[in-house]
Order: sequence, then C-alpha cells, then structure tokens
Amino acid sequence: MKRTLFYGLLVAALIMPAFAEGQKDAGKPAASGGAVTEYPAMVLKLGHIADPSHPYAKGAEKWAELVKAKTGGKVEIQVFHSSQLGDQKTLIEGLVYGTIDMALVGTAALTQFQPQMGIFDLPFLFDDRDHAFRSLDTVGMDIGKALEPKGIKLLGYMENGIRHMTNNTREIKTPDDMKGLKIRVQTSKIFIEMMKAMGASPTPMGMGELYSAMQNGTVDGQENPSAHIFTQRYYEVQKYASKTAHAYAPEPVLVSLAKWNGLPESVRTVIADSAKEAIVWQRQLSTQEDDDLWAKIIATGKMKVTEVDRKPFQTITAPVIEMFADSVGRDNLAKIDALRKK
Repeated sequence: MKRTLFYGLLVAALIMPAFAEGQKDAGKPAASGGAVTEYPAMVLKLGHIADPSHPYAKGAEKWAELVKAKTGGKVEIQVFHSSQLGDQKTLIEGLVYGTIDMALVGTAALTQFQPQMGIFDLPFLFDDRDHAFRSLDTVGMDIGKALEPKGIKLLGYMENGIRHMTNNTREIKTPDDMKGLKIRVQTSKIFIEMMKAMGASPTPMGMGELYSAMQNGTVDGQENPSAHIFTQRYYEVQKYASKTAHAYAPEPVLVSLAKWNGLPESVRTVIADSAKEAIVWQRQLSTQEDDDLWAKIIATGKMKVTEVDRKPFQTITAPVIEMFADSVGRDNLAKIDALRKK
C-alpha cells in the first residue's frame, strides 16, 4: 500500500511540471516543426479617415483581427477611424515622425513624398478592377519603395473604390453638363487638372469640411466612391450622382518605418503576412458591396443615380495623362499598359 502510494506521488511529481509548462505555452502560436514563437506584448495604433462601415475600415479591422489571432493576442492593433488621429496630412506626418504606427491613406496625399504615387489618380487608367489589382501588386509596390527614405513602409493596397461625380445642381450625362460646376477635389494637381479638363471649377478642400460646404453651397458637388457617398450621407445634400467611374482609388496600407525597424522579425512577418490576407479579403468585400451601396443610395429616394457613357469623359481627360506622364514615370505607364488583358 505504501509502495503504491509512493509510486503514485512520484508519477504525479513528474507529470505536473510538464502539464504546467504545456499550459504556459497554450496561448503561443506554434512555428513550423512544432517550435513555439514568442511574441512580445504590444499595442500598435492605426488611423484612417473613413467611417467604420466603409469597406477599407472593415479591412483595417480584419488586419487587426488576423494579427491578434496569429500572435495569441500578444500583438494588438487599435484602429482609430473617422479621423480620430487626424486628417490624412496629419496621419502621414505621424508615420514619418513615428508618433503614429500605421495608417490607411489615399495615394494623392502621398505625392508630396513620392510624386509617382500620383499615377494611380490619373483618369481612366485601368480597364477594370483586375487590371488595377495586377498593377498595384507589381508596379505599385515598386513605386512604394521610394517612400522608405521618407520614413514610411508600404505593405500593399486595399481598395477605396471607383470614383463618381455627385452634385446638387443638375444631372450630369456628358462633360458639357460639368461646365461651371464647383467640384470639391483633394489637394492634388492631377485632380485639379482632371476637373478642369471636364469643364468644372475645382475647389480643393479637406474631407472634414465637405458635407457642410455642399450643404451651404460653397461647392456644388464632389467626386468619390460609392462607399464615401453612402457612409458620409452625401445623398442628404446632393440631388444627383453620375457613375462616371473616372478614376480608381486604391488605399495604401502603411507603417511607420521607425516603428517597423524596431519590431522583432517575428512580429514584422506576422504583420506583413496578415496585411496581404486582409488586402485580398477587403478587395473582395469592396467589390461585392459596391452594387449594394448604390442600391442603398437609390433606396433613400434623395439622390438620382445616372448611368453615363464614359467614353466622352475619357476622351476629354486624356491630355491629363500626358500632362503628368513625366512626373509619374512614363516607364510606369508603359508597365501598367502591358498588364492589360489583350
């Protein structure tokens, strides 16, 4: 009896440390070959300007979710939407100076650091979404490398959407209908010249001022993807939307290089891999939601949505591409052209 009890206690003594060690490692993701990867606990801040229901806002949350899952909850990305960390200019400055860890920012806002980023703002650059994705994942990544000397790391491109016109004055069916309209644009030479080519009067303005500017008549209209038109409730202050699809809007996924260089390699790998997964997921979501968002806009009964013949708009804005060909890189334009489906 005593001998049996002795052996029972001995076995328990041997098993318990192993069990405790297994419990300690339970929350750690296993690396290949069964090894356990240790992740330091940290919180990273990510900012963007969109409403939380916007497709790229959902993409940011998906990225955070993937990183948290892959690190056993050790690495957390806190997402600050709706300009809580500042407008796009402030977000970019935060990345450069290391006061903001991550951000989703439009390409036009990045041209101050890398003029070739403006290539993605050019009118009618892509044949369709697939052409855009192929271009962004190759040419776009090469162009983005020039951001690193400025202190910004590009991990890829989510989708903002396809840009269309809205206004509160008249239905737009042809470029002639654009004449004299005061259209809000980003602070971007390309967008300014694009609107001029269409006959409009471009008015550079921040997103935060736009709703009230349309409400009080400071501007007649604006141009943005369906997600912004719906989530920002522009249908409340705009009577007409015209599906001009005059430009595609990617949304670069950015990290402060100072923060990136200070992260362990294991964390950098998880963040980069998770960004790639989130980008694929978000692009699919944005594509699927586009038609649904237009249906919701129409269902409000406040905005008339018009399908237009895009060819006249493409023809009249073609000189804008030549105007900026040198600054965005003629070789880049050639590479994008080569990626068209023949």
